[in-house]
Amino acid sequence: MVGMSPLVMGVLNVTPDSFSDGGRWASAAEAVAHGLVLIEEGADVIDVGGESTRPGAEPVDPIEERRRILPVIEALAPYVRVSVDTRDAETAEAAIGAGASLVNDVSACLWPVAAAAGVGWVAVHTQGDPATMQLAPHYDDVVAEVEAFLVAKAEEALAGGVDEVWIDPGIGFGKTASHNLALLARLDRLVATGHPVCVGTSRKAFLGRLAARSDQWATRPSLPGLDVATPLDDVVPVPTDDRIEGSLATATWALLHGAAMVRVHDLRSTVHAVTLVGAR
Repeated sequence: MVGMSPLVMGVLNVTPDSFSDGGRWASAAEAVAHGLVLIEEGADVIDVGGESTRPGAEPVDPIEERRRILPVIEALAPYVRVSVDTRDAETAEAAIGAGASLVNDVSACLWPVAAAAGVGWVAVHTQGDPATMQLAPHYDDVVAEVEAFLVAKAEEALAGGVDEVWIDPGIGFGKTASHNLALLARLDRLVATGHPVCVGTSRKAFLGRLAARSDQWATRPSLPGLDVATPLDDVVPVPTDDRIEGSLATATWALLHGAAMVRVHDLRSTVHAVTLVGAR
């Protein structure tokens, strides 16, 4: 996997409550139609999820999760590589049966399913679970701890028979803005492990906070109540649709520093960025 051209994974949430696009593709027909648009825009992989993993999200019954995603995966799999974004083993198995060939695993424990089916697996680092992960994330050394966790998971999966193992630092999953920025700054540490690295920063809250802070600096003192001394995690983020510049900047940064895949909402602009990175 190392040395290949960078890939772009398109996000397709068949959910009512995902942080950016929840409810937009809630029916199978809407989701399939959007998936076909993502293919047209250049997606190498489409990541289909039926359970939101945004901060504060409540678990979804796996039966409902499968009802949401299986028709979508079955419809798209003949045309593009499909990943299933799930924490549930039975859902992963059903998705593979419908045509998915990659398991994007925020729980980082589903590698036995991938091994048994002969498909790829993405180990995502998370501290806690979606309902609680952003309440008080803490690390003594976030870069070292995330690296150690992911290397251990990757080695376990490879030893267990998974041939294609990816690692993902889990930007925004149980991490403060400072943690996220530290992981991006030292992405070379993960790349140096030799495992292909997937990075997902797209439209996440820390980018919204950085954008709000940037607006604050550019316009002060015309925005009363906004204090440049406010800790970044206490800054009210701009809306998700205003986070595209940060999404593109961090995706490009990740690719320039060795990431093999970026997971994004904004396909066309990211594919253009990937093309430019490859032309350097």
